[in-house]
Amino acid sequence: MLTILPIPAFEDNYIWLIHNGRHAVAVDPGEAEPVRSFLRREGLNLAAILATHHHGDHTGGIGDLLQDRAVPVYGAVRGPLAPQTTPVAEGDLITVPELPATFGVLAFPGHTRDHVGFTLPGALFCGDTLFGIGCGRLFEGTPEQALASLKKILALPDDTLIYCAHEYTLENIRFAKKVESGNPDLLQWEAAAQALRKNGRPTVPTTLALEKSANPFLRFEAPDVIRAASAHAGRPLNAPVEVFAAVRAWRDGA
Repeated sequence: MLTILPIPAFEDNYIWLIHNGRHAVAVDPGEAEPVRSFLRREGLNLAAILATHHHGDHTGGIGDLLQDRAVPVYGAVRGPLAPQTTPVAEGDLITVPELPATFGVLAFPGHTRDHVGFTLPGALFCGDTLFGIGCGRLFEGTPEQALASLKKILALPDDTLIYCAHEYTLENIRFAKKVESGNPDLLQWEAAAQALRKNGRPTVPTTLALEKSANPFLRFEAPDVIRAASAHAGRPLNAPVEVFAAVRAWRDGA
C-alpha cells in the first residue's frame, strides 16, 4: 500500500510525498527542509524525485536533497539541475523499485514548455497544469498547447485523483463563479472547500469528475461557459480553443 500526502511549502505550495512506510518519492520539492523534516520524523528514506517543470518553487529544494542522499531525479527540468536530471517524455515509464511503483509520463506543455505530469493508477501529479477549479498561467506555451494538455487529462478516468501543486481552490472558485454563477456543482464544492480550509485541511486532491463538473477551464464546451466567455470577449466564440483562451485571459486580468 502506498500513502500519498501533501507537505506544505512556501505560502501555498504542496510537495507530494508518496511512501510505503520505508521509502518515499518526492514530487516538486521546492524546499528541502519540509521534506527532510518529514522523512526524519517518519523514518523514511528518499528513493527518487519527480519534477513536473523547472520553476524554482518546484525545484528549489532538489539540490539540497541530493546532498543528503544521491537519488534519481526525473523530469524535463532546465537550468543548473539539468545535468543531474533524467529527462522524460510522454509515454515513458519510471520504475521506483523501492516502493515498488511505476509512474507514467504525460507531456503537458502550456504553463511551461517542459511541463510533464506523472501518473499512478488512479492518480495524476499535474504540477501547475491543472488546479482545483483552475489551471496554470501560460508563461511559455500557447492556448492551443495548453488545451491539448488539458484534453489529455480529460481522457483519464473520472475517478482519477488530481494532485496539483498549489492551494488555490477557493481563489479559483471566486473566479469560476463569474463564469458560471449558477453551476450547482461549483456552489456545492465552494461550501465543502470552505469547510476544509476552516479546519486547516487541504482542498486537494480533487477528482477529475469534480473538475469536469465545476472547473471552467475544462468546460470549454459548456453552453454557459461559451456564453460568458463570448460576452466577456465582446464577440461570439465557437471553437473550444477560443473559449479556453478567452477564459484564461479573463482570469489573468481578474
